Amino acid sequence: MHPLDNPIWQALVTTHALFAETCNAARRFPREVSVLGGFSEPTLENYASLAALLSPDERIGLFLQAPPDPPASWIVVNTGPMFQMLFKNGNSSRSAALSNGGQSTPEFIRLTQSDVPEMLALTKLTNPGPFGTRTYEMGDYFGIRIAGALVAMAGERLRLPGYTEISAVCTHPDHVGHGYASALMTLLMDRIRSRGELPFLHVRSENARAVQVYEHLGFTKRALLYYAVLRHQTEQKS
Repeated sequence: MHPLDNPIWQALVTTHALFAETCNAARRFPREVSVLGGFSEPTLENYASLAALLSPDERIGLFLQAPPDPPASWIVVNTGPMFQMLFKNGNSSRSAALSNGGQSTPEFIRLTQSDVPEMLALTKLTNPGPFGTRTYEMGDYFGIRIAGALVAMAGERLRLPGYTEISAVCTHPDHVGHGYASALMTLLMDRIRSRGELPFLHVRSENARAVQVYEHLGFTKRALLYYAVLRHQTEQKS
């Protein structure tokens, strides 16, 4: 199996092992870092181990190679197909141009703990995916500020040997159309490649516009995976 076929598990047993909460062959990130978890394979035993890591009725996010088919004690809250896209070759810098009405190019700002309230507000508004109070600890996050306000951001989420995921790519609705997201992605892609790693990302398969943007940046579809948000029932109702 290729490491990217099970990226959450692979991250939690390698580069992100320092975050891992573990029970047998199941691992998860602390809730404040990420809602994601995983296991070596989707067996009954591994689902039971994953359940042992959760609080009652807590939700967990998985990336699976097939539609979720958990044991009866689990509820599938949300699921759907998504493309995993990988950047292999090409010059990402060609896509970094900004369209900002002739104004000076905005500065890329490294985002830190002090920026978390604004990062949470922007991700809540734009919904690029789950983002917690400690998600920024997973990798490097950069943003663009206009008149002092954070209007765009992107960063690194899952990291495993040779690969880093780009995630939380978002722009405030009042500032779309200036190329901020593509510019931030280009910055991250160049930084990742400078470490000898390959950038990858995940996007819902129905999001044709985003897929087109990522293809323009040089990403290609590598695999079709399934995201699944699950909740474990501690007691079966009669």
